[in-house]
Amino acid sequence: MSDERAHDTASESKTNDGNLAAPDVANDEGSENDPVFAQEQQHLSDTYATLQSMAGALAVKMRKNEDAAAATKQQMVEEIKQNYGSDTEAFETYADFATVNSVIDSYNQTQDAAAEKLSNIGLLLSQPYFAKIVLDFKRGAAPKELYIGAAGVSDDSCRRLVVDWRSPVAEVYYNQDMGPTHYRANGRTIAVDLTLRRQFDIVRDELRAYFDTNIAIQDSLLLASLSKQRTSQMQAITATIQKEQNAVIRHEDCPVLLVAGIAGSGKTSVLLQRIAYLFYQHRESLRPEDVFLITPNPVFRHYIANVLPDMGERNPETLTLAEFARTLLPQGQGFGKGTVDEATLWRIDEALESGRFEYEQGDFCDIRVGHVKLITQAQVHQVRAKWPRIEPGARLSNLMREELTRRLDSKLASMASSDEAFDEVVSLTHDEQLAAFGEPVNIDDDKEVRKAALKLIRGRFDIAYGMIARDEWLHVDNLGRRLIGAESLPPAAWLYLKIACTGLSNPDARYVMIDEVQDYTIPQLAVLARFFPRAHFMLLGDENQAIREGGLTFAQVKSTFERLRGEVSECHLMTSYRSTPSITDLFARLLPESERMEVSSVQRESSAPRVEVFDDKDAWTEAVREAVREAGSSDEGLTAVIVPWKHEATKLVAALGNDAPQLVDATGALPRSGCVLLTLPLAKGLEFDHVIIPNASAGLFPADDRIAKNRLYTSISRATRELDVFALGELTPLLQ
Repeated sequence: MSDERAHDTASESKTNDGNLAAPDVANDEGSENDPVFAQEQQHLSDTYATLQSMAGALAVKMRKNEDAAAATKQQMVEEIKQNYGSDTEAFETYADFATVNSVIDSYNQTQDAAAEKLSNIGLLLSQPYFAKIVLDFKRGAAPKELYIGAAGVSDDSCRRLVVDWRSPVAEVYYNQDMGPTHYRANGRTIAVDLTLRRQFDIVRDELRAYFDTNIAIQDSLLLASLSKQRTSQMQAITATIQKEQNAVIRHEDCPVLLVAGIAGSGKTSVLLQRIAYLFYQHRESLRPEDVFLITPNPVFRHYIANVLPDMGERNPETLTLAEFARTLLPQGQGFGKGTVDEATLWRIDEALESGRFEYEQGDFCDIRVGHVKLITQAQVHQVRAKWPRIEPGARLSNLMREELTRRLDSKLASMASSDEAFDEVVSLTHDEQLAAFGEPVNIDDDKEVRKAALKLIRGRFDIAYGMIARDEWLHVDNLGRRLIGAESLPPAAWLYLKIACTGLSNPDARYVMIDEVQDYTIPQLAVLARFFPRAHFMLLGDENQAIREGGLTFAQVKSTFERLRGEVSECHLMTSYRSTPSITDLFARLLPESERMEVSSVQRESSAPRVEVFDDKDAWTEAVREAVREAGSSDEGLTAVIVPWKHEATKLVAALGNDAPQLVDATGALPRSGCVLLTLPLAKGLEFDHVIIPNASAGLFPADDRIAKNRLYTSISRATRELDVFALGELTPLLQ
């Protein structure tokens, strides 16, 4: 390779179609003639050797520390004279054990620090770093060279070998403002002069190429990454984060961050990088169980499962909306059935906040297990009457749960003391006693029999404690009829009312991330906002990908969260990193005019989308069959045949017979290559090298249907490099 290709400095230019062009990715031919290449290779080799040496030393240190901890513990325990003869002697014994625990804690802290550093080194050994920046902090002072990687590591002399991409100073790399610029750290703005921004193509200790560029849209590493085939799982974009994406990832903490992005703008990747960034920013206090990621479906959850672990972070609590609701709704009741307008929800709030609302006896339920009534509706009403001055809400519900639990304890104790319970225990066989109590019962000892009877009764009716904890003593449907005149509340509104009345919540959650937010209903979002009262929300989506009736506009999303959580900050992502320019142009036609003009693609051009229309069903079937057969026989990339709904998939399978591709259901994972059949709801959020839309007819995608337009836009935008569009009968006017 010539020196010009080894050291590629980008300059902005545009192709005839208006999309931004980019330089070819460099390779390493002729790199021996480039002194900069040789210098960077030497630095890489030295860094890699240092990392390997540090890893070996840390492993030895951890083994020695573990052995020393065990020996010290054994020695100290042997020296302790356990004496509990008096309070003073017992106190001294406890103090000696506390000293042992303190010493062991010190060993554990040392071990944890070494393990974390070893983990970071392990992460870097596949690619020690991906970028370098040179900064002038003070005029006349020597510039600082910083190498940026997936994790930060310092050597034994506290010299920074690699800077973590999430560190404040790394922001100047992502912002790409050459010359005078700044970054913020510890609340201060630090002015610097960025004199060099260099990217590297590195595998382990081999430097393949380097690029000096300050043009974000022509990022050579980005283009190299985009040219790769898509895999069955999403990859981290740490090395290729673009300026507009970086603004979202490093956005200041705020109650609600709403991110609107076109298809392929990297919304989900940005979301995951944002989570990694938050873990870094709050590394002393933020745990994975404090962060909740609500995903569209299980296929998507599998698709993103490796991104954060590949960055050295654990996955947060990841669940679908249905899985979230399953733990809160009555058994068998789904979260997606029925809807209610937001005005009804706000009437619930108004009724409870008025101060005039009061429970009636009909608002309560019996606590029963099977046919056994443990606490009656009237008794629940009596419990409420103990606090007449406390209004319905979280405080009253907490008090009622405690009192109902005490009453249940008393009821079960009374049942256990009955002659019937005594006789039941005595009549149990030896094996039945072992199964129930773990040991045989001495039936000649009345005290032991009574104790066993209580254990038997508690085990039989233990479910009632859960019913009290879940506030199943509250008749939510009756409240709905009284408060808002609704004979039957949809599940989301039912849950919203229960949360409002009882304070049911997860107050420990600190962040909640919701992808594809346009596919939710206002009641569903309101439930999430209420259930996580202290969490900061990040909401991502594209209102043009609302593929179901009732899908939300961003104005509705914003209005809902403004009402429930206050101010909403907004960011926009308008560059497509997924699709080729011609595919991007095709789906951009389906956007509103105001958005269409802002859309751009950074991909290299590939083959133009193939659009074919057939009047004859046999000819159409054969064309689709041939496209599927060809895609299925290829081991280069993954092809998706995307249909709007499952009944369309059933019709296609019937038409293609044995040549039909594998249908992926909600529980399935994607293969690495070949061809699969997906319904559009499962395809959302995913991307494929090749997409086949088997029937883009006017019947399936009518021109005057907003949802149909969104479905077509979403289907087309799943494709990265190749797109085949077939139609049986008239082609949808949306593409004409």
